Amino acid sequence: MTHRCATCHYGPRRLGDELISVCRTGIGDELRSTTYFTDEDVEQLYLRSDLERTADLTGFAELERAGFHADDLYRNSQLGEYRATVRMFEHGYLTRVIEGLGGVWITTDSMSMERVDELASSVKPVLAAYPEES
Repeated sequence: MTHRCATCHYGPRRLGDELISVCRTGIGDELRSTTYFTDEDVEQLYLRSDLERTADLTGFAELERAGFHADDLYRNSQLGEYRATVRMFEHGYLTRVIEGLGGVWITTDSMSMERVDELASSVKPVLAAYPEES
């Protein structure tokens, strides 16, 4: 059983559904949550049923919004183009991907960094396909 948004007010329902689909296809049951955010809004699109809605989404969003400036801050880096941010926690990872004016953070159980990289790479084109929202 999963919890999903009914309306996805801050991102269009199609975008929310596509983000959830890409994440579930890529990592299956290791997906913990998916949250869409913009400069002003945040909405949790998916939460695995064994987890509780206790996260401070507004607080997380404030921190993750710093990513809207990452492209500028990391420009001309010898590391190459900025793609995503990964945060490691005791029980898994938070991966943030930004495209345009919107972004998503995805929480997962612990897994290989290769799978985290694949997840971030698969989410970016979905956000890019909705330029009016992201």
